[in-house]
Amino acid sequence: MNARTQRAEVTVSQEKLHDYLLRATTDLRQTRRRLREYEERAREPIAIVGMGCRFPAGSTSPERLWELLVAGRDAVTDFPVGRGWDTDRLYDPDPDRPGSSYVRTGAFVGDADQFDADFFGISPREALATDPQQRILLEVAWETLERAGLDPAALRHSSTGVFVGTNGQDYVKHLSGAVAGAEGFLATGNIASVVSGRISYVLGLEGPAVTVDTACSSSLVATHLAIQALRNDECGLALAGGVTIMATPTTFVEFSRQRGLAPDGRCKPFAEAADGTGWGEGAGLILLERLSDARRNGHRVLAVIRGSAVNQDGASNGLTAPNGPSQQRVIQAALASARLTPADVDAVEAHGTGTTLGDPIEAQALLATYGQQRTGGQPLWLGSIKSNIGHTQAAAGVAGIIKMVEAIQRGVLPKTLHVDAPSSHVDWSAGEVALLTGNTPWPEHGRPRRAGVSSFGISGTNAHLIIEQAPAGEDAPAEGPPADGPSPEASVSVRLPWLLSARTPAALRDQAANLANHLAQHPDQDPAAIAAALLTTRTAFTERAAVLPGTDPVEALRALAEDRPHPALLQHTATHAGRTVFVFPGQGGQWLGMGRELAEQSPVFAAHLDACATALRPYVDWDLHTVLHDDNPDWLTRVDVVQPVLFAVMTGLAAVWRHH
Repeated sequence: MNARTQRAEVTVSQEKLHDYLLRATTDLRQTRRRLREYEERAREPIAIVGMGCRFPAGSTSPERLWELLVAGRDAVTDFPVGRGWDTDRLYDPDPDRPGSSYVRTGAFVGDADQFDADFFGISPREALATDPQQRILLEVAWETLERAGLDPAALRHSSTGVFVGTNGQDYVKHLSGAVAGAEGFLATGNIASVVSGRISYVLGLEGPAVTVDTACSSSLVATHLAIQALRNDECGLALAGGVTIMATPTTFVEFSRQRGLAPDGRCKPFAEAADGTGWGEGAGLILLERLSDARRNGHRVLAVIRGSAVNQDGASNGLTAPNGPSQQRVIQAALASARLTPADVDAVEAHGTGTTLGDPIEAQALLATYGQQRTGGQPLWLGSIKSNIGHTQAAAGVAGIIKMVEAIQRGVLPKTLHVDAPSSHVDWSAGEVALLTGNTPWPEHGRPRRAGVSSFGISGTNAHLIIEQAPAGEDAPAEGPPADGPSPEASVSVRLPWLLSARTPAALRDQAANLANHLAQHPDQDPAAIAAALLTTRTAFTERAAVLPGTDPVEALRALAEDRPHPALLQHTATHAGRTVFVFPGQGGQWLGMGRELAEQSPVFAAHLDACATALRPYVDWDLHTVLHDDNPDWLTRVDVVQPVLFAVMTGLAAVWRHH
């Protein structure tokens, strides 16, 4: 082998090595980029885009729940009537009498027995056999989606997931003599899996449907699982929350034996007067979406969840006893998930049940974590919604989420009730933590407002998540132009009718009354935005009404609610599902000046007229634009002119409708 050949082989080898190293470097960069994208996606904030609830004292929406909280009221009442509870026999101040409760008060959902079965396509027999927890969640799920600006019917066959917390199904005991009429539906009406599965079935949702039972931490654990499913692309939207309705007084009887209940039925979180928990009921759901998806889809972001964590007490000081070190670890894990420090969080919605054992342990865990390394002299503000609505058990965590989202948006931290003085069983000097004994302003301090929410289950499963104020510009209704630029029709002033629909005439009247009441409380609402929301975010049912523009809409709505006529009100029943069609009149609908103003204001309409003019030009001796701008009435008498001009105008109108 001569020297030239050797040099050539060396050159070829160097080129191959160079190509290999180049490919390896490129592959390494791509791998690192994909790894970064995966890590970022695994930590992406989760947007809360909708909320719905049923809590005591008529708290049938997040706004009504907030009104209860900010007014400083509690929802504790006597045992409810209508559930078949023998309250005279049930109550006994002696905690040792078997089968009795030394408590006769709690916080109850007043209309838990009410359900519009026909709305959800459920027969009366099946509705009777179905746990009210399932029934209430169906209603709350529908409302949560509508409140997020989504038509529930449009989500059929979507990958939307359902993650629901529960901690008991005792309704079947309540049926007693009615069992014979409910046979065949008792299983699906009362097993835990169907609590989530029925929502997916009725709404046609094809993402994961998971029912979680970790007792009092159930709804927060369900939310944590929903967050993971969203980040893992198992679903694009997720309903998460929990429900507890006590069909029987079993929980009161059981905890009376354990001496765990406050005699007056009221939770006194972290207070010197704390003497046990008070039972409550409720249901709550939040609609979750990855923040990037919420932005792309134009959904209103109420708040974001930055991080969450779940752990277990393990072999601790007792199966049902809380464990301080485990609570500290779950808080630290949630902070790590959110990539935040304790000083970055302003407040914590605590588990705070009001028990003499649990509250001091929880307070010490908060002092050891959030109470340390705080700057600017700002303590961690501590409160618990249980002082208002009792311990709602499997719905407690989601109640805390809804409370803190409302507080973040309004810049106020509501006070915790029934606190005579901070508990002497807690060393409050061990950190910077302060009880919310009065409504407290919540400034931003140059960064988003943030809050932690805790829930601890009696079996030892702990959960903690961190909620953050929505990014600037995303905490207002998405009523503006799309993110990719202004609409070509943005300058057109359009007066639209308000369209309402329902399954029954009575429901239509109720909807009109609700909207009229809302407008009376919020008179500055944009009529065009209301029209758009009614049209695009509501399912179209058979009973329909339209409030025409040009008059006071509230008066027309009141007339509809009272079942009386009004000149601006149209009503009709749609007997079958229809499709949208455009019907064009023949010759005779023309007038001088038609289309002029619309052509000036609508680029879509003007472009369509230009296209028609170009298409007609080789075949006629007149110009479309000239005819439309000419006030000579002779044009209106020529069939060869009128019909092509009418065609251009009418199909132009169809183009505008298609665009919108």
